[in-house]
Amino acid sequence: MVTTTYQVQGMTCGHCVNSVSTEVRAIPGVDDVQVDLASGQVTVTSEQPLDPAAVRAAVDEAGYDLVGA
Repeated sequence: MVTTTYQVQGMTCGHCVNSVSTEVRAIPGVDDVQVDLASGQVTVTSEQPLDPAAVRAAVDEAGYDLVGA
């Protein structure tokens, strides 16, 4: 298992958290997604390291911005 934390910009409420969680969880190999709304951190547990482009695309699809990565 691999745990990676990403920084996401633009989340302001529980709906934001749900949207990001749903999109990231849909990436193949993702086992768990934890979102900290206050800090904007999204911690992803996956079977193998994820392609940063896939994570960026999932966050973008949810309507938010991935910082760095």
